[in-house]
Amino acid sequence: MNFDFSDDQKMLRDQAHKFLSEQCTSKVVRQVLEGDQGYAAPLWKSIAEMGWLGTAIPEIYGGLGLGYLELCVIAEELGRVLAPVPFSSTVYLFAEALLVAGSDEQKKRLLPKIAAGELIGTFARAEGVGAVTPKSIRASFKNGKLSGKKTAVADGRDADFAAVLARGSDEPGERGLILVLVDLKGKGVARRAQDSIDPSRKHAELTFDNAAAEPLGKLGEGWQLASRVLDRAAILTAFEQVGGADTCLAMAKDYAVSRYAFGRPIGSYQAIKHKLADMYVNTELARSNAYFGAWALSTNARELPLAAAAARVSATQAFDYAARESTQTHGGIGFTWEVDCHLYYKRSRELGLVLGSQRSWKDRLVTELELTNAA
Repeated sequence: MNFDFSDDQKMLRDQAHKFLSEQCTSKVVRQVLEGDQGYAAPLWKSIAEMGWLGTAIPEIYGGLGLGYLELCVIAEELGRVLAPVPFSSTVYLFAEALLVAGSDEQKKRLLPKIAAGELIGTFARAEGVGAVTPKSIRASFKNGKLSGKKTAVADGRDADFAAVLARGSDEPGERGLILVLVDLKGKGVARRAQDSIDPSRKHAELTFDNAAAEPLGKLGEGWQLASRVLDRAAILTAFEQVGGADTCLAMAKDYAVSRYAFGRPIGSYQAIKHKLADMYVNTELARSNAYFGAWALSTNARELPLAAAAARVSATQAFDYAARESTQTHGGIGFTWEVDCHLYYKRSRELGLVLGSQRSWKDRLVTELELTNAA
């Protein structure tokens, strides 16, 4: 059995790596992080022209129709350079919400625009501090109108459309929830920029006041559909995290062999060797789980929820550890603004929260393992 990517997929990875190495330097990331723009517009345009936005969108809806394995390959390279573009919000979350829950009319109307780079999308669940649960959802959808507030919406400042989890009836728990589609440029929608731990990915608070909206799926299916979207996004995000962890390890290794202390490279000291070895082991474990997730996603396997939780937990831990230990390996200079260590630390923390907390995904992993063992 072959668990590796094909030669064509590896060629795509090499092409993506070469393009992003040239077009998405840390200077580009810092321009977004330090500036007022929501994302790197020239880079976003180039990515759209290369067709990456439509990688997993079927050809009938204007995409390339390649598949999720190819999208995983691209995701890893985007994570390697901390690409400051709304790719994950638009492709992993919004496009997947349309593919999972949208009607044929909604898909034909919006997916071609995503593939062409003409539409930025996002996904809105949270309404405040704490874990998102069916009980915490208070935004209301009635008679085609949405009212309520969503916080910490990734790329919410610049998004054109959003898939929003709302309460469509007075039924308690999951039975009253529905996923809805909202034009964020329509009447009744207000946005307020929110500070984020990673300013290279802008977040916003969205307020809806009788804003026009349309259902994505049926009433009572909202929580289940949102969970399916998050599972798929978790696997793709795991590849971004693995790419980021890889870069942290490479940065730490390069510094360890070039920085001398007491007449020898600091990489020759056992304490530094241990750091680098642990970073490598954690990253490879995360890569293994990400590959399992890629298989489950590409085949729509019944193990997908388990694979998503495993990939999410291990990749979050690996990127967080690599970002912290890379900074420590660099020593005092690693804590300065001029060195790129903090860029990766900020992104590791942001990616660790954007799909829900680590605790919630660990609980999900335990639940899926119990279900698997019971079967």
